[in-house]
Amino acid sequence: MDDDEEIRLDMRRHGVVLVRPFLRALFLALCAAGAFLGGWPLSVAGGVLLALAAITVTAAVWRWDRTHVVLTTEKFFVAHGLVRRRAASVQLARVGAVEVDQSLGGRLFGYGTVVAGDLEIRAVPKPRQFARILQ
Repeated sequence: MDDDEEIRLDMRRHGVVLVRPFLRALFLALCAAGAFLGGWPLSVAGGVLLALAAITVTAAVWRWDRTHVVLTTEKFFVAHGLVRRRAASVQLARVGAVEVDQSLGGRLFGYGTVVAGDLEIRAVPKPRQFARILQ
């Protein structure tokens, strides 16, 4: 970022990105509970499944927490990662039309996909407001 560049907006993606990993973890936890009910040999597998469910949820929340959608005075970008920080960006001067795509669920829960130039970011909270700020 340049010295004269200011951050206008910095936010995380919508929490809806956590639904699938949480459902996977719930399925694994239910399988683990069934394995625990099965007795000794299966309870070991239950412990492994429960640990896998915890790792699944932790990794998903970590990814969500470390992914930021950022709008500055000069560019729009998404940055993710902790150890290896990566970012994809587009210069505001090169952005023509900004598109917002929202499914029915997206309209109900307040998230959507924002497309600006070559950059497409899914699960952006309040995408219409974001697009107005971007333009």
